[in-house]
Amino acid sequence: MVSLLAGLVPAGNVLLDVAARDKRTLFEEVARLLEPAGAPGKSPVLGSLLERETLGSTGLGHGIAIPHGRVRGLREAVGAFVRATPPLAFEAPDGEPVGLIFFLLVPERATELHLQILSELVQMFSDPVMREELSVISDPAAARALICGWSAPGGT
Repeated sequence: MVSLLAGLVPAGNVLLDVAARDKRTLFEEVARLLEPAGAPGKSPVLGSLLERETLGSTGLGHGIAIPHGRVRGLREAVGAFVRATPPLAFEAPDGEPVGLIFFLLVPERATELHLQILSELVQMFSDPVMREELSVISDPAAARALICGWSAPGGT
């Protein structure tokens, strides 16, 4: 089975050791990166991410968060991986700050795909070895390859 994460993170969508003063500042920076070309006026990406976050923190614990949202006009799912240094307060269930953050945007009507990708991301970040590797890797291209090449145990 091919990972849904393969190809989800374009080159340039891996940011290592980003120093953001808070979660909102980080969301603003990533929204600029992920904004669809020609998006009018107020950022639909930032709005989608912040709206989802009001429903409850996307922090999972173990220093991981997966902010996500649906964006009108987006044609296919896209992601970005960010390592925040220092880790940020994220209201995660374990109360720990978050340093490994995967931003996921999906088309407005991509409900099933959205859930499948989120499930795969949760599985990937449940692997302590993967978390450790992403915490120390120094090359964005290598981090991207690690994420895109990941597959669930027992998968191919």
